[in-house]
Amino acid sequence: MATRLSTSNNRKMILTSAAVIAVGLGAYGLGRVYPPLGPSAGTVAPGQRYVSSQVSDKDVTLGDTSVPELMQTDAFEAMVHNPSFRALAQDANFQTLAQNPVAMSALAANAASFKALAANPESFRALAQSAQKLSANNGAASAVGTQAAMAMAANADSFKALASQPAALNAVASHAPVFAQLANYQPAMQVMLQNAAAFSKFGGNVASFQQAATNAASNGVMAQAGKSFAALAADAKAMGAIRNDAAFFQSLAANAAAFRGVSSNANFNQAFSAKMINAIATNQAAFQSISTNSNLLQSAVTQAQSINAAFGGNVGAAQALIGNAAAFQVFASQPAALSAVADHAAAFNAVAGHEAALQVMLQNAPAFANFSGNVAAFQQAASNAASNSVMAQAGKSFAALAADAKAMGAIRNDAAFFQSLAANAAAFKAVSTNANFNAAFNASALGAVAANANAFEKFAANARAVQAAATAAQALNVQAAAAAGRADAQAAQMAAVYPQAFAVMTQNSSAFMQLANQPAALQVFARNVNAFATLGHDANFQGLVTNAAFATAARSGDLANAVNATEASFGGGANKHSN
Repeated sequence: MATRLSTSNNRKMILTSAAVIAVGLGAYGLGRVYPPLGPSAGTVAPGQRYVSSQVSDKDVTLGDTSVPELMQTDAFEAMVHNPSFRALAQDANFQTLAQNPVAMSALAANAASFKALAANPESFRALAQSAQKLSANNGAASAVGTQAAMAMAANADSFKALASQPAALNAVASHAPVFAQLANYQPAMQVMLQNAAAFSKFGGNVASFQQAATNAASNGVMAQAGKSFAALAADAKAMGAIRNDAAFFQSLAANAAAFRGVSSNANFNQAFSAKMINAIATNQAAFQSISTNSNLLQSAVTQAQSINAAFGGNVGAAQALIGNAAAFQVFASQPAALSAVADHAAAFNAVAGHEAALQVMLQNAPAFANFSGNVAAFQQAASNAASNSVMAQAGKSFAALAADAKAMGAIRNDAAFFQSLAANAAAFKAVSTNANFNAAFNASALGAVAANANAFEKFAANARAVQAAATAAQALNVQAAAAAGRADAQAAQMAAVYPQAFAVMTQNSSAFMQLANQPAALQVFARNVNAFATLGHDANFQGLVTNAAFATAARSGDLANAVNATEASFGGGANKHSN
């Protein structure tokens, strides 16, 4: 590849000087390029790329070539030639933001969610503080929250109906064992809810209620569902649940208006189905808590409906998304990678058990293209991984993969697997860096996609839908976790008002707290939201900023030097991007 950086005499001087320095930094580390793999492998000479002489001993240890190697990547090459990136990088405060790559990557990938918030540093700080508290104190509540979130997504319309009367939801959650039994006697339960005040007299006298239900025809109210009441009275387990809850009838009467509002014929079947009541009973504490915060409840219901709609009501796929929200948040920045995984779900799921090998394949996808149509050659190369410069990075893992008959069979049955890797190389490289790989390509996430492959194939084809549903899933998880962990009032309110931003912050609370203490760096994002939004879905940008050496490059000044050198070669003509 001919150099794109040597377009002036000054540029030639930079590169000539840099070449001398390169020897000191390790010429192999700077100039290496992996040869293609497979039966037709050959060697291609690398093109000239930017090399800096500015890396100091404060930034890297002896023998550490991570920064110069970063500068030889396709992602770095692409970004220093990207006008938007160059324009941003001219701002000294961008260099500060770049030293917090976790926050910068998250901001760019979720720019719309942070747009209004970033313009108000005080609100941003308050949200970061709340996210940090929730992240530090939630613990087991996260798992409980995920279960509650799944229940909401699986019953989105039911929760919407019941959430219109939060007091009714709170009463159901507070007396869940009784409602779970009453759910088996729907006509009787509806009569009780529509005439709640009439049942207050049975408080503390369950025997009287049982007798009246047995003779329902003699009771003007119960007679409306006589057979159902008689069956309820004869059910020892149901009567035992009522007997064990002394406050049940008082709760009915105290919330009579709320119950009447959600138990009309138009709402009852949706709000009080056995499935819905059991979902609440299974997550009793979480729903008791969330029902006391109307704003949080309504926001959570909105997220649940968004997720449900994204999959056309496919409950399994919606629950898979919620159960692996962190993985899909990573994929949301690169929908092409998710689409490829869904299209080749069986192969990815099979290889998932060999994580080290999978990561090497994703980080070096073009090198595996030559194995297309020749799985035997791949298996042979993997068996002798030490002899291959790429596979040697995870030799034991590749050897184990080669010996895994089931995994090799899955790859053999997918003729387009290796072509798909190569065709989506940039996207895969961006989502499989060390910062992202474990979140995106864990066995649980890949298994979830494989189990719902058809739904995810359709879903991944719509980039906007992927982004919206992924952020909704993460937000719903955090909102439910906040409720399950009984977060303080400020955290609960923040989760309701800024659901997506709050969810992203809780996943990276330390990074966002650091950014909250650097308002000038935050304002770089606030002034250039649209530019960051575009970069956030650029595979090269995400691949660059999630590289472990990126922060070091920003701190050492190498990033700025590379951008300035490229800017000079373009005659200083980059345009500033602001909003």
